[in-house]
Amino acid sequence: MKPGEAEDLPESDAFAGAPHPRLAQGFVGHKAAEAELLSAYRDNRLAHAWLIGGPEGVGKATLAWRFARFLLANPDPSARLVREARDLNVDADHPAARRLAALAHPDFALVRREWKSNPKRLGTEIGVDDVRRALQVFQMSAAFGGWRICIVDCAEDLNRNSANALLKMIEEPPQRSLILIVSHRPGQVLPTVRSRCRRLRLDPLSVAEIVEVVSTLGSPWSEADPEAIAGAAGRANGSIREALRRLTPGSDGIGALIDTTIADLPRPDPRAVAKLAEALAGRAAVEAYAAFHRELYDWLAAYASRTASSTARAEELGALWDRIRAAARETDELNLDRRLHLLAIFAEIAATARRRG
Repeated sequence: MKPGEAEDLPESDAFAGAPHPRLAQGFVGHKAAEAELLSAYRDNRLAHAWLIGGPEGVGKATLAWRFARFLLANPDPSARLVREARDLNVDADHPAARRLAALAHPDFALVRREWKSNPKRLGTEIGVDDVRRALQVFQMSAAFGGWRICIVDCAEDLNRNSANALLKMIEEPPQRSLILIVSHRPGQVLPTVRSRCRRLRLDPLSVAEIVEVVSTLGSPWSEADPEAIAGAAGRANGSIREALRRLTPGSDGIGALIDTTIADLPRPDPRAVAKLAEALAGRAAVEAYAAFHRELYDWLAAYASRTASSTARAEELGALWDRIRAAARETDELNLDRRLHLLAIFAEIAATARRRG
């Protein structure tokens, strides 16, 4: 992506209408995780690859950008500013911070689903060419003589080929290189990638922490009714992204419908299924559609842990998971009818449950 484009095109790693994580100056919660990164850097024991895991919307990307900004601004771990730092904060006016905010730092690369010009939409996955292009940053000398850093957001968007391309760099990293991988479900990350990364887990935020974050986001979020913000935070399951989705005008009714329909799986009310499929089929329901899939994947994981009492059963549920993910990507990539896709998902889940008896 060229400098300046980030402000003009949709970004797959940001909530529409909210500031991108790279622009966040404050950081709420996760003080232990922040301290672990700072301590590892000070003590010269910084792993070259980190897998930052946790539920979606709890601040993983914000922490990754915060750490990248700190290293690019402070390339010497023995410097006084690093030794005396209480956290990873860097002033927004620092040259490294300004370059990073503009996606114009020569020693930084970002791997994410990118905007496609034909057809005009975000890609449905991170391709191998996307990874190879970004990792070229490690093949050149650092422009400022410090660190070269790549953020991958998120691991779930990698396909097998792009994950293997990333693995090759993780296995043979150059000096003073750092790869920060954001993952909403670390257990699904390619085992060979996962085993070569130092893992950092971020837990859901508290209701008070979500309210605090929302208050810093500016219009329209911080201007919402305080009771509405508190209510959205209370139903967000520790996720800022989920709270923002519920604060989006007209979305809370869909959120409640998603919650109740998922709660009734594997045998939900057919009328609720039809109503939900209709509500999520429109192009205006992009965030709700994505939220539905996130909740569905969480339900599938919990359902598998409760019911997979045999290898055959585990394989059956694993295959169901793969089919649903493949169908979701195909629906997005080929611009297929979302309503039919959603109805097919519920039909497959019901059929799988019936086979179990």
